[in-house]
Formats: sequence, structure tokens, C-alpha cells
Amino acid sequence: MATYEVKSEITGTVCKVTVNIGDHVAEDDPLVFVESMKMEIPVVAPRGGRVTEIRVAEGDSIGEGDVTAILEV
Repeated sequence: MATYEVKSEITGTVCKVTVNIGDHVAEDDPLVFVESMKMEIPVVAPRGGRVTEIRVAEGDSIGEGDVTAILEV
């Protein structure tokens, strides 16, 4: 199976991680929520797969393009 990096499209602070390692997700499922400019923006799965890594934690500051999770697809 191939792996896929799920990247943040915005800069902000991780306010919620909604998945755990080993979870199976569908395309467009939210994995992480990032707070930016007082809004919570979801980082969604670009395709279905299994979460093999979570690279952020609640409270982390992240930038645009930072990898938030790895999916096995």
C-alpha cells in the first residue's frame, strides 16, 4: 500500500485532533481542526485510508504545508 501526507492549507494552532492511529477514514473526513483568525478550519482526508501517523497535537502551532497526518491508502 502507498502512503499519503495530509498537509495543512493554513497557518494556525491545532485546536482538535479527531482521529487516532489505526482509524479508517473516508475521503473528506476531518482529521484535525486548525484555529486561524478565530475560525476552526478542518484538515480533511484527501482520500480514504488508514491513519498510520499523527504528526501534530492539540496546541501545536503549524504552518501552511505542514504535514498533520500520514494515511495508508
